[in-house]
Amino acid sequence: MGTFYTIIGFVASISLVLGYLPQAIQTIRTRKTDDIAMATFLMMAIGGICFMIQGYMLGRDGIFLFVTNLITTICSLIIFGIKMYNDHFKKKTDK
Repeated sequence: MGTFYTIIGFVASISLVLGYLPQAIQTIRTRKTDDIAMATFLMMAIGGICFMIQGYMLGRDGIFLFVTNLITTICSLIIFGIKMYNDHFKKKTDK
């Protein structure tokens, strides 16, 4: 059971990071956030932080949970920050 558990955790971690990273990279490169819902990335960051805490509390068994959500939370916070900056800056230039 331990090996199966490890394989599932590894596959889940790689899938989530590879699914999430392209959006983060594109947003960081282009700085375009018009079509991004700010609430989505804020909630994903909060969820990621909670899963990081859970992974930490699980100890060695939670390493995949912790690392995966550390990466996705950092990406979410970067995108959220760019979105907030763009929205705030755009409001100032629109006046």
